[in-house]
Amino acid sequence: MSTAAAPIRHGVVLADLLPATRARDIALVAGGAVLTGIAAQIAVPVPGSPVPVSGQTFAALLVGTALGARRGFLSLALYAVAGAAGMPWFAQATSGYAMPSFGYILGMMLAATVVGALARRGADRSVLRMAGTMALGSLIIYAVGVPYLALATGMSLPQAVAAGLTPFLIGDALKAALAMGVLPTAWKALGRKG
Repeated sequence: MSTAAAPIRHGVVLADLLPATRARDIALVAGGAVLTGIAAQIAVPVPGSPVPVSGQTFAALLVGTALGARRGFLSLALYAVAGAAGMPWFAQATSGYAMPSFGYILGMMLAATVVGALARRGADRSVLRMAGTMALGSLIIYAVGVPYLALATGMSLPQAVAAGLTPFLIGDALKAALAMGVLPTAWKALGRKG
């Protein structure tokens, strides 16, 4: 009899390893929203930018990757709707939809969906694939957030890039490095327990 762990098959995300119930899915969606809200409170203002450096983008991409596309989207949608309705869990305990950084939150919903779909195809199983997944997720967030920032503030697109993208690239690289270590390691550990 072999003692090797059974390989974890593609087509599943980390959340799928929990027993499948409706209560599990509800708890995961709500938990992902809460995690994103908590991570958003880790925020540092950026001089000259209405957008702070925060942990919410990392949490949003982690939630999408761990929960999969559907639950990741629902989790970030819950986060966005509750925050727009007044829950003070956007960066720096803010809420509402009339803020210049709301476009990033909309981008996070789309990014969580995309990275969740990629994770279901195994993108979270290796460091290299996880790097590409995180880069794509970040790109999606900026593709929605930066133009929204420009429209909301009256900045030109180059000004919005300078205020809402450039100052965040080093932090995003660090967040991606963290995810590149955490998620493939989690899969490896779970595969050994098989």
